[in-house]
Amino acid sequence: MRFSALLCCVASSAIALPALAQTRGVPAPQSAGETDAAPAGQVSDIVVTAKRLDEAREHIQPSLGASNYEITSATIKALPGGENQQFNQILLQAPGVVQDGFGQFHVRDDHNGLQYRINGTILPEGLAVFGQTLSPRLVDKVNILTGALPAQYGLRTAGVIDITTKSGLFDNGGTASIYGGSHNTIQPSLTYGGSSGSTNYFVSGDYRHSGLGIESVDGRSNPVHDDTDQYQGFAYVDHILDDQNRLSFVGGYSNQWFQIPNPVGQQPGGTWSVAGQNTFPSEKLNETQLEKTGFGQIALLHDAEPLTVQASLFARYSSLRYRPDILGELLYNGQAQQAYKQDFAIGGQVDAVYHVGTAHTLRGGLLVTRDRSTSATNTSVFPVDATGAQAGEPIVIADNSGKTATSFSAYLQDEWKLAPKLTLNYGARYDIYNGYRREGQLSPRVNLVWQPGDVYTLHAGYSRYFVPPPFELVGNTSIGKFIGTSTYPAVTVNDVPYAERQDYFDAGFQARLSRYFTYGIDAYYRISKNLIDEGQFGAPIILTPFNYRQGRIGGIEANMSYQRGPLLAYANFAAAKAKGRSIVSSQFSFAQDDLDYIARRYIYLDHDQTFTGSAGLSYTVLPGTKLGGSMIYGSGLRRDDDVNSIPNGAKLSPYAQFNLTASHHLAGPNLDIRFDVINVLDHKYEIRDGTGVGVGAPQFGPRRGFFVGVSKAF
Repeated sequence: MRFSALLCCVASSAIALPALAQTRGVPAPQSAGETDAAPAGQVSDIVVTAKRLDEAREHIQPSLGASNYEITSATIKALPGGENQQFNQILLQAPGVVQDGFGQFHVRDDHNGLQYRINGTILPEGLAVFGQTLSPRLVDKVNILTGALPAQYGLRTAGVIDITTKSGLFDNGGTASIYGGSHNTIQPSLTYGGSSGSTNYFVSGDYRHSGLGIESVDGRSNPVHDDTDQYQGFAYVDHILDDQNRLSFVGGYSNQWFQIPNPVGQQPGGTWSVAGQNTFPSEKLNETQLEKTGFGQIALLHDAEPLTVQASLFARYSSLRYRPDILGELLYNGQAQQAYKQDFAIGGQVDAVYHVGTAHTLRGGLLVTRDRSTSATNTSVFPVDATGAQAGEPIVIADNSGKTATSFSAYLQDEWKLAPKLTLNYGARYDIYNGYRREGQLSPRVNLVWQPGDVYTLHAGYSRYFVPPPFELVGNTSIGKFIGTSTYPAVTVNDVPYAERQDYFDAGFQARLSRYFTYGIDAYYRISKNLIDEGQFGAPIILTPFNYRQGRIGGIEANMSYQRGPLLAYANFAAAKAKGRSIVSSQFSFAQDDLDYIARRYIYLDHDQTFTGSAGLSYTVLPGTKLGGSMIYGSGLRRDDDVNSIPNGAKLSPYAQFNLTASHHLAGPNLDIRFDVINVLDHKYEIRDGTGVGVGAPQFGPRRGFFVGVSKAF
């Protein structure tokens, strides 16, 4: 990562991971057809214009006092796994990002609350649980923004994952690669970028098969029934209309199929029987989940000082289909639900920046979205008598529903340069959300950034947040249909989830002690009303949101990076605590004992982890040859305290996972060869043990794996 990103402006506190490779310059297009069709001066003008428009787009939404951690494409390639790893594994290298099961991760002890942006345009949420919709191959750089965010960021505020995509103008040419190894992994991929006149393009595609599609439920290196097949595609096209205007398109599609892994050696408890059968080996279960996502964005950027505007239209479709093992799940759980959910969101976004003299920079914008979600389930259940005992053979109950949500957001803020070394950024946004509930809020924001010299940048800020529940995940189960069956819950209250309202405080500093070494510390505290959490309740792996009436989350993060000569290194450490009290929505998912206990006391959130760390390094031992490694550390997520009957009252054991990589570039054939070892010590550790509020199954971290990749540039 370029160190120039650390202190790019006085109103930004940036926490940067150093680039683990040299940053390439901006190459001129190398297409022979383009060179023949356009004079050299015209090509150079296009390059300069494209670069200036990229900088103008970034100027619309700087971090302005929030914590900003940047990871570049060069960094990604140097990490173990490189661009072949899943996107969530890259983000685990950022401060305060906690690993969870199902490929999930948590930023600053928030369950979800993440907003993805691609080239400044919001990517609406989807239904994917296991799958990673975005491939690292499309990333030029990714910025993770947290803390007291400026007014242009709203609705999802735990972290903003802002991705800048590769462009054919700056990444001319292509690569074909093959990667594979342990766990029956095979992953071919192809990327290509180029330009023709004023049009630039970049495309990527890959296929991945693995025998470790989801985390193992019993710690086996090769779990039973855990295959996955995944297809991903991405395209970026932009056209420079003139010196002040550019039209761009971003689109992607993913199709990801998963087997649900099975434990070995278990049998049903004997409570249920189907046609006289009450046995079923757990390793024979056959449950699968299919997740599809497609998205598209079109944006027009206009830059004419003192005004820069980007207007975007976007759409996203996602679907999730869960196919149960009907006989097996009936015998184990007393129910088997075949579920299909789909969600289609469209919207428009406008962001603008206007310079008023030298002291003030105004920013404002609008966001409008419409989201349609439908659900169709067929649940096989047993009829039961008054005592809850089976009273007949299974029956099937259909439950179909649909709902539409709309939202409107507007913001205005002023970046005020109070003095040459002191900047105040203040503003507000208004959000109104109409889904299962109609709620809204005016949210003030303020950040102060002080740069007393060339070494330190200090910031402090406050943000009021309004966070609606994830609409596409809100359940609409008709509980009354299940009266007299094995699925009818003991608790029948089912309040619709509320929007969360937060008061968020953040302060920190960053120091650049030399050309080579930087470090920073950031602290935060959040007070929440109707804190949103999510859990897996039942066999389909679909998360359900619920609220704690009150929530308290706080923590501190430290980071450092060093870059000199052939050695590049970074390290991050975070401490956090997250608690909630009194569950006030989706109550039917919980046991009455848990509801009663949590109503009177604060408990730890299930995704709370006290200590989290990450680190990495890269060393160039010979020209073209690099050695490197990375690690993640966790003190353990929460689990139930069975001795004292306290929900989330205990924690799992600490763990550390170390990974190694070696790579070599062959200049003659233009080949890159890499060798990666994941979990080099083969440490067997639990991410989840199947207990805790909203935790449905155990998950283990990956066992040791060896992988080899060959990539050909052309």
